[in-house]
Amino acid sequence: MNEYSVNKLSKISGVSGRTLRYYDKIGLLKPAEVAFSGYRYYGQEQVDNLQQILLYKEMGFSLDDIKKLIISPDFNRELAFEKHLAQLHKKRKRLDDLIVNVTKSIATMKGETEMTDKEKFEGFKQQLIYENEQNYGAEVRQKWGDVAMEASNAHLKGMSGEQYEKSEELRKKAEQTLLEAFKEGNPASQLAQKACDLHRQWLCMFYPAYSKEYHIGLGEMYVSDPRFKAYYNKIAEGIAEFLRDAINIYCN
Repeated sequence: MNEYSVNKLSKISGVSGRTLRYYDKIGLLKPAEVAFSGYRYYGQEQVDNLQQILLYKEMGFSLDDIKKLIISPDFNRELAFEKHLAQLHKKRKRLDDLIVNVTKSIATMKGETEMTDKEKFEGFKQQLIYENEQNYGAEVRQKWGDVAMEASNAHLKGMSGEQYEKSEELRKKAEQTLLEAFKEGNPASQLAQKACDLHRQWLCMFYPAYSKEYHIGLGEMYVSDPRFKAYYNKIAEGIAEFLRDAINIYCN
């Protein structure tokens, strides 16, 4: 059986020794053995688990979520790999579509061919779908299943340029109304609830299977996920929590 020290495992995996020690500290990847000297040693099971951790990180899962998945009694390594492979195929298709779109755009600029407005927007929509997956994919798939995320991506794919422009107008209006409500300081105010309704309208343009449960879940995510909290707190410090509270009132 192969046995690896921290340094050896770091070399073959590309994961730093400091990261491996951190994974041990948080209980994500415990070594198979810790020698009397304090040196950590990893066996085949730990190597396989590290591979799985890296795959889930690539898919956008947080370390806390990865830990829950790996220690779950229902965890199925083969199924997890199959899902990851499906995601990789989708990513490759997205890149292939973008390459075709950019190549044709260059040819159009050179006067070698013509490109319709619909074709110009296709590449942009593929980017939207990619960003949708990057920003929301892991959480949506975990909480509401693959069907919800696939429906959202399909909806995005069918979106016209005019619809996207409308979604941007809605987003800006919702955020402006939210800021005005935040200055008042009452998440139950008429203005705050108007901001939530605008937010709902914006969500429905991307997630046709809208539900109150889904809306509340997103509100919680805006506070718990550092990426979304940072986005909203750029509008005003503390506004992420205000939006979550307002959404809870709106949906209840």
